[in-house]
Amino acid sequence: MSVLVDKNSRVIVQGFTGKEGTFHAGQMIEYGTNIIAGVTPGKGGQKHLNRPVFNTVKETVDELQADTSIIFVPPAYAAKAIIEAAEAGIKVIITITEGIPISDMIKVKNHLNKFSCTMVGPNCPGVITPNEAKVGIMPGFIFKKGKVGIISKSGTLTYEAADQVVKQGFGISTAIGIGGDPIIGTTVKDAMEMFVEDSETKCIVMIGEIGGQLEAEAAKWYSESNSKKPVVGFIAGETAPIGRTMGHAGAIVGGSDDTAKAKKKILINYGVNVVDSPAEIGKKVHSILS
Repeated sequence: MSVLVDKNSRVIVQGFTGKEGTFHAGQMIEYGTNIIAGVTPGKGGQKHLNRPVFNTVKETVDELQADTSIIFVPPAYAAKAIIEAAEAGIKVIITITEGIPISDMIKVKNHLNKFSCTMVGPNCPGVITPNEAKVGIMPGFIFKKGKVGIISKSGTLTYEAADQVVKQGFGISTAIGIGGDPIIGTTVKDAMEMFVEDSETKCIVMIGEIGGQLEAEAAKWYSESNSKKPVVGFIAGETAPIGRTMGHAGAIVGGSDDTAKAKKKILINYGVNVVDSPAEIGKKVHSILS
């Protein structure tokens, strides 16, 4: 059992022939991901990276049984691309695109409730199950197979945490970069539930940041689930000033509960092993699993 993607995932790339789609599709293919086709409207019938190009997502589902999509479509058209994937029957939709308007994402989120699909992102690095599938933009060589699941709002901290865990002698079951926008598909709680239910994952690393209540909601659910799987938590943005957006559009301290200090206190109360620095993540995992 794996979380979201594995070697059997039948992956398509929306925005396949564009600069970003081309580069990252090439990297994913090199990693061994089962990329079966791409979608670029108006370019159907062509070959790109030795894969067929289709005009619509529905064609890839009907002809090739595609079940997973990664989206590199520009912000103005990305919402339409996500909805197209859901309506075509894609089960896992991973949206890399940054800068999608919040108003578009509100409509997308409401629309996706009608379909049995999981959307990760937008503005995220994607999902990787080491040695099986990389559906995203993360550097694959950092991730080694193992039993630690990673949930993160930050791309770079995902890679940092994975690197530390691997250097401590452990590996990664799956890493999910959920993205840092105010409106996202898969939440921290959603990802936490997936890892608690995943037989391969024995420990969970949760990397959050200031702003919003996603980490607190996940920690509350974790506490109430009575799961025996340990969770290591880190909250970025300790020194961020109140009221100013920091890097991610969702990383803004709106009230007292949004600060890093308040969030850490909440996580500790719910049984999360909180570290004060990202440099301590690997050591904490080692101390728990050894």
